[in-house]
Parts: sequence; structure tokens; C-alpha cells
Amino acid sequence: MAIPRKNEYRVAVVGATGAVGEVMLELLAERKFPVSEVAALASSNSVGREVSFGRKSLIVDDLATFDFSGWDFALFSAGGSVSAEFAPKAAAAGCTVIDNTSHFRMDPEVPLVVPEVNAGILDDFQPGGIIANPNCSTIQMLLAIAPIHRAAGVARINVATYQSVSGAGKAAMEELGRQCADRFNFREPRSEVLSAPIAFNLIPAIDVFEDNGYTREEMKMHRETRKILNSDDIQVNATAVRVPVFIGHGEAVHLETLEDIEVSAVCKLLEKSPGIVVMKGKDLAMPLTHAAGSDAVFVCRLRRDLSHPRGIDFWVVSDNVRKGAALNAVQIAEYLIGHSK
Repeated sequence: MAIPRKNEYRVAVVGATGAVGEVMLELLAERKFPVSEVAALASSNSVGREVSFGRKSLIVDDLATFDFSGWDFALFSAGGSVSAEFAPKAAAAGCTVIDNTSHFRMDPEVPLVVPEVNAGILDDFQPGGIIANPNCSTIQMLLAIAPIHRAAGVARINVATYQSVSGAGKAAMEELGRQCADRFNFREPRSEVLSAPIAFNLIPAIDVFEDNGYTREEMKMHRETRKILNSDDIQVNATAVRVPVFIGHGEAVHLETLEDIEVSAVCKLLEKSPGIVVMKGKDLAMPLTHAAGSDAVFVCRLRRDLSHPRGIDFWVVSDNVRKGAALNAVQIAEYLIGHSK
């Protein structure tokens, strides 16, 4: 049984006061998702606060006491420990959960979905289950790589990410602002959210280190790419860097294809692919100028890699809070209701 067809749906947003939760509410209204009721949920510390839903205001309710019975969708973006505790409860109550944390991503029973890439795996999805949103960096990379993989196969990916502080949440964005002011006023900045001062600096590690010397963020890209593209043969080598940008992730991608494919053919493939804007020649895609506030993933500097006969290089940017998180979750819900029975 697929998601039952209705004229309107009841949707709960968990983590409604966070950066991603706020954009989830914004997108539900902006894209005219057919809702009959929307619940804004957060921890007890935020209960009673107001959040925006289109032209309306919603009062934040307490997640801990919320009853998900009779609710159709729950969009979670409140941290892995919160999802671990409450997402199964919501699913057990018959609510379909779309989780933005990493907690369920590698669970073999949980679909990991980028709608433009592998939404078909949801065609027989049962209501009252859990669907995982991939990592923001994985999402934007795979929007560009999946069409190439379908056409010529991808053997190996080398990627260096330039990730904005919004990926670490609202508090990290506020910290960047404070640290910039400190630097301009000749004060030594304090780091309370990130592992080191980020203003006018780069931090070449995101999340904790694993035993192999890679960080968890880098291994997410490796593991999630294989699961989404359904291939354990693809090699993914990532270096994740936090940069002093408020919103928008950039990635320098080098990939090696299994079959020969011309750069001009890759360009045509990407131009036809949903969610992608290709910028040609010397036009450059930048996080602030193009990505921030946009739903698209921007690709530029598409070229042949001089060091490999089947190598292709490009630069990709995206709003990590929108397409990298909130929009992807809303698109999954849209796909489910569009294929409801």
C-alpha cells in the first residue's frame, strides 16, 4: 500500500525553530504543499515561541508530549539523538517520517533519497515508515554526478568541499558574525560552537575523526553516494573544509568515468537534468551570488581533467539549508503524494 491519496495532509515539522526547520515551513507554504494543518514542534525550551508559516504564525508545541496519531508527515531536523528517540514513535503512530539527520541514513531498511536521482525506490513505500535525507554535500554532488553515472558510469570521485557555517546550525552562523566583529575590533574571538575560530579562517575538518583518518563528514559522502547510486564499486575520496561563508556549500569535484564521454555531452546531460543550472565559459557560480536563497544546484568550470583520459572536473554550489536539507525533504513528501493511490 502506497501513501493514501488525499486532498490535504497534516504535516508536523520537528525542529521548527532551527535554521532548517524554519526553511521547511517556508517551503511548505511557498510551494503550496496541500496541508490541512501544520504543527511546529521543538524542545520544551522553545514551547510557546512563534514561527512563520507563510503569512501565518504558528505556536511551537512540545515534541515530547506530541501525539503523531492521525498526522500524515513528520519532517525531522532537530539532531540525531532527537530523531533516534522520536522518529520511530512517529512512524509507529502511522506518520511518514522524513528525517534530515544522519541517524537512519545507512540503515538498510531506510530509503536514502535524492528525488531527482532515485525517487523510484519510494514507489511502494508504506505509510508510517522512515525515509532519510542525505547529507547536504552528498545531495548537491549527486545531482550533478548521477546523470553522468547513468550515461557513462563513474568509477571514482575526488571531492573537496567548502562548507558554510550554516551547515553547523544557527549558533555557528551567529558565531561567525560575532567573530568577524571581534576581528575588526582587534579582539581575540572565542569559539564555542566550532572547533576553532572561523572568521577569516578555514577549518580542514568537519565532524569527528574516524579510525581511518577521514572525518565522519567525509565518510558520509563516501557511504551515502554508494547507497544512493546503488553501487559499492564507486570510490569516493572526500576532504571536507569549513569556510567563513554564512550560507552555501561549494565543492571542487573530479570524477573518472568508466566509459569515454565528451565534456560537451556531459554539459548537455546536465543542462537537461532537473534542479541543475549549468554556467558556461568563464561564468562562475558562487555561494553568496547564486546559491543562497535558490533551489537550484549550480555547476560551472566543467572541463576535461588534464591528468586522466576519462577525468572530468567541475565546481558545484548549492544552498545547503534549502536543497541540501529542507527542500529535499519537502520534495520527497511531494513525490509521495504525487504517487499516492
